[in-house]
Amino acid sequence: MIKVLIADNHPIVRLGIKQVLESSSDIEIIADVSTTTELFEALEKVTPDVVILEMDIPEINGIATLRKMKQEFPNVKTLMYSGQSEDVYALSTIRAGAYGYLSKNADLDYIVGAVKKVSEGNMFITNELAQRLAFDEGTQKPRRFFRKLSSREVEVLKLLASGKRNKEVAEGLNLNEKTVSTYKARLMKKLNVDNLVDLLQQAKALELY
Repeated sequence: MIKVLIADNHPIVRLGIKQVLESSSDIEIIADVSTTTELFEALEKVTPDVVILEMDIPEINGIATLRKMKQEFPNVKTLMYSGQSEDVYALSTIRAGAYGYLSKNADLDYIVGAVKKVSEGNMFITNELAQRLAFDEGTQKPRRFFRKLSSREVEVLKLLASGKRNKEVAEGLNLNEKTVSTYKARLMKKLNVDNLVDLLQQAKALELY
C-alpha cells in the first residue's frame, strides 16, 4: 500500500486529489494539510511514501519546503503539484530534490501514475513536458534561459517579481542581503538584462507572475 500525504491550501483540491487517488486500491491517503506548519507537524506523526506538495503552499514557498523536507525527512519522496508554468518550475523543483512535477492542467489520469512512479523512486514528468524540453533547446523562446538558472535563482526571481525588496527576499529565504544582491546580479547576467525593471519584465514574459 502506497501511503500519501496531500499538502495544498485549497480544500476542494485536496478533496479532488483524495477521491482520484482512493479509486486506486493500492493507494491510501494518511493525511492532508493546508500549510507548511501543518505539513511538518504531520510528518512528525506519520510516515508517507509520497507527499503531494503544492508549489505555492502558504508560509514557506514550495522549493524551500522541499529543501527542508529533504534535510529532515530524507526518505519521503515528493511530487510537486502546481498551477505554475511547467517549463519554468519542473526542472527547478527536481533540482531541489523533488521526484516529479505535475501541472494542475494535466489529465486526472496522470495523478495515480505519477504517485506510483514516484513511490518506486523513479522520476516523473509528463510526456508533453519531456517533449518540450527535448525540442525547445534550439528555439529562441525565452524559457530556454531557465535551463541556466538554479532552483535558488528561480526562488529569488519569483520573490523579486512579486514585489519583494532585497531585505524581504533575504528574510524569506534565510539569506543575507549581500547574497541576494549577488543572485540579482547573476540573474541579470543570465537573462541578459541590465536593470531591475527589465529583469521583472523578463520574469513576466517567463510566466513567473
